Amino acid sequence: MKLLTILFATFILGLLGTRIFQGDWNFLFSGNLGMAAFIIFTGLAHFKFQKGMAMMMPEFIPGKMFWVYFTGVLEIAAGIGLMVPSLRELTAVLLIIFYVLVFIANINSSRKNINIFKADYSGPGMAYLYKERIPMQVILMVWTWYFGIYLN
Repeated sequence: MKLLTILFATFILGLLGTRIFQGDWNFLFSGNLGMAAFIIFTGLAHFKFQKGMAMMMPEFIPGKMFWVYFTGVLEIAAGIGLMVPSLRELTAVLLIIFYVLVFIANINSSRKNINIFKADYSGPGMAYLYKERIPMQVILMVWTWYFGIYLN
């Protein structure tokens, strides 16, 4: 859940910034800024922890390193897309689909006790999936829907 700190802190900073500089609380901008910061941060992590992320994928997926880099680029592009009003809704829809698809890798990672930071099998296992990852996935999907689609 440490990653959610990026989401919430950026959202609060965005709210404070819009209040100070625009004189009003801009929830639409701040909500999308929070998700953009979150998803760009996780996209960049694909380039730092590529071996661990490749381990997360099911065995039947070929070219794992390609997919790690590709999804990292997609996440960075999604962060940018959320900040462009004309692309926001489409980006949000695709990001929600992405979160559902990536969840398969999270299940696989938890079953194998993968530690993506060390690229080994010392991870927290299924407890992480149930206590942290599932709640985080729900928050990310609802947040993306609310700020990227509903308020848009």
